[in-house]
Amino acid sequence: MSWIPGSKGLRYGGDYNPEQWDRETWVEDIALMKEAGVNLVSIGIFSWVVLEPREGEYDFSFLDDIIGLLADAGIDVDLGTPTAAPPAWFWKKYPTAHPMTRDGRTLGFGSRGMVSPSSPEYRRATVAIATKLAERYAQHPAVVMWHVHNEYGAPISDSYDDYSVAAFREWLQARYGTLGALNRAWGTRFWGQSYGEWDEIDAPRVSASTSNQAQRLDFQRFTSDALLACFIGERDAIRAFTDAPITTNFMATNCPSIDYWKWAQEVDIVANDHYLVAERTDNHVLLAMDADFTRSLAGSRPWILMEHSTSAVNWQPRNIAKRAGEMARNSLSHVARGSDAVMFFQFRASRFGAEKFHSAMLPHGGTSTRIWNEVVQLGSDLGALEPVAGSRVTASVAIVWSIESFWALDLEWRPSVELGHRERIEAFYSALWGLGVTVDFVHPSADLSGYDVVFAPSLYLLAEADAANIDSYVSSGGTLVVSYFSGIVGENDEVPAGASPGALRDVLGLSIEEFLPLYADQAVALSDGSTGSAWADDIVLDTAVAVDTYVDGPAAGKPAVTRNTRGCGTAWYVSTKLTGDDLLRFVTSVLDASGVAVDAPPAGLEVVTRSTDSESFTFFINHADAAAPVSIEGTDVVTGEPVSAGSVVPAGGVRVVASARP
Repeated sequence: MSWIPGSKGLRYGGDYNPEQWDRETWVEDIALMKEAGVNLVSIGIFSWVVLEPREGEYDFSFLDDIIGLLADAGIDVDLGTPTAAPPAWFWKKYPTAHPMTRDGRTLGFGSRGMVSPSSPEYRRATVAIATKLAERYAQHPAVVMWHVHNEYGAPISDSYDDYSVAAFREWLQARYGTLGALNRAWGTRFWGQSYGEWDEIDAPRVSASTSNQAQRLDFQRFTSDALLACFIGERDAIRAFTDAPITTNFMATNCPSIDYWKWAQEVDIVANDHYLVAERTDNHVLLAMDADFTRSLAGSRPWILMEHSTSAVNWQPRNIAKRAGEMARNSLSHVARGSDAVMFFQFRASRFGAEKFHSAMLPHGGTSTRIWNEVVQLGSDLGALEPVAGSRVTASVAIVWSIESFWALDLEWRPSVELGHRERIEAFYSALWGLGVTVDFVHPSADLSGYDVVFAPSLYLLAEADAANIDSYVSSGGTLVVSYFSGIVGENDEVPAGASPGALRDVLGLSIEEFLPLYADQAVALSDGSTGSAWADDIVLDTAVAVDTYVDGPAAGKPAVTRNTRGCGTAWYVSTKLTGDDLLRFVTSVLDASGVAVDAPPAGLEVVTRSTDSESFTFFINHADAAAPVSIEGTDVVTGEPVSAGSVVPAGGVRVVASARP
C-alpha cells in the first residue's frame, strides 16, 4: 500500500477523542473541522473501556455514531486500536501483566503504555479487540487507514516481569542456539557469570555493580522485538479483513528503545510523532533532523506526521508556547522533508486528565484564539500545496544511525561521560543544516553507493559485515567521515583483537594506542587554529596522513584529524570534539573536497527541495527575525504569485516556490 486511499493532496487533521465529549460537542467539532480544512482524524486510540466495558462484551454504538458523522462530513478516519490503555477490568483479572522496572518495582494502573509486552493475556486481549474492530469497520468507506496502539515504547519499554524473563530466554535460544554460543558472545568467563542451564538466565536487573553489558544489549534487542511482536499480532488480525494501510506512530529520534529500521519494514506507511524540546533555541534544527530520519525510515516515500503540537506541551519542564507563525513553520518543515500529512495531538483540548494543559487545534479559549486562527490558515495553505503531494526529497549526504550502537554506547563504564551518542549526531547534523545540505540517515548495512559523503559521528558498535559494507563504499569512491570512539566494539559489545578502532582500522589507515579523554573543562589546540574538547587519541598512522595535529594536551604533536586514501575513495577521522565554527569549517572542507556543492543560506533560513520528474518545490522557511532572500525564480505555490531571485521570505515566514526541473 503506497499511500492513504482517496488522497487528493496533503492530509490534515489530528487525534480526536470523542469519548471525552457529548454528542452535541461532536457535531460542533465536526463543523469546525470542516472550517479548518481537516480531512483526516485518528479516533479510538484510548477508548478500549468504552468499546469493551467487560471482557468479551462489546459496545460499538458510540464508534458507529461518530464514524457516521465524520463520513457524512466527508472527513476520513484513521481508526486506532485502543491497546495502549487496557481497562481496569483487565488489570483486575490479569495482575501478572503489570510491567516491572529493572529495580523490581511493579507499576500500577492509571497511565497508558504500561503493560508487559510479553504477557500472553495482554497479547490475546489486544488481538481480540483488534479483530472485533476490523470485523465491524474494515469495509466502512470512511475508514481509510488503521493505527495500531500508540507510541510503542513510551512511557516505558522494557519490563522485567516473569513473562518477559521467560520470553527473553526463548529469544536467546533462537539467537544463539546453544549455551556455549551465548557464553562466548557475552564473555561470561569475566566475573564468573557462565551459564549451565537456560533457566539460570535472568533479565539484567539492577545489581551490586554494573551488569553484563552484552546481556544488557541483548535485552534491548529483545524488548524492541517483543513490542514489535505485539504490533504484528494486531496488524495481522486487521489484515485478515482489509487491504487498507496499517501503521503505528513512531517517535523517530526521540524513542531510544525501538529499532525503527526493523519496525519500518513492518508498517505500510511510516508515521511519526514529534514534539519540540521547547527550551532549546535550536529546536527547529532538531525538528528537521527528526523529519529527515523519518523520511529515511520510509525509504524516501511520503510519510505521515501523525502528531505534533499547535503550541505548548504539558509534560516538559516548562510549557513554553509557540510564537506566532511557529506552528506553521514546524508543520511545513515536516512537509518540506517528505511528510504528506500534517496531524496534531489533538483536535479539542481536554478538560480532564494528565494532558489538560497540552495545546490543541481547538484550545480551551475556543475559536477566538490566535491558535485557532493559525490552524484555519494552515489548513488553507496545505490545501494550496496539493501539487506537492507525492513529490520526493533526495540527498547526496548521509549520516549513519545505528540504534544498536547507541544502546551499547550509552551503557555504564565508558571511558568518559562525554560519550553519549546523541551529542555528536546533533553536532554534525546541525553543521550540515546550517550549510543548507539535505541529509538522509542510513543504517550501516544499507546501500551507500548513492551518497557522495557519509558521516559516522557516533558508531561505537560495528558488526563485521557492516564494517565490510562501509569499507566497500569507500573503496568504490565514497567519502567517509568518522568521529572519535567509533568502531570500538563488535556486535556483542566485545573489543576485537588488536588496536582500536577495530573494524575501521584499515579503512581509516591508522591505529589508536590509547584513548586520552580530557578533563571536563580542558581544551586542546589544533594546528589549524581549531579547538577540541572532551576527547583525544594517541594515533599511530599507517596509510593515513595527518591533516591537523595537536599543539598541546595529552596528545601534543600527534595527529588530530587524518585522511586516508582507500581504493578510489577517502576516509577522514576526527579524534576530538569540534564545535561551532571549527566543526563547520571542517565539514565544509570535506564537502568541498568531495565535490558536494554548498550554497549556504543566510543564518536561520531553512531551504529544502521536493521534486517530481518535471517540477521542483523549494521550501524557504525563515526561522530568523529578519527577512531573507529567495535564491530561485518560480511561482509561489500558496499565493500563485511570481517569485524572482531576490524576493524575500518575511521574518518568521514561509514561501514554497515551484519551478521547472531542467
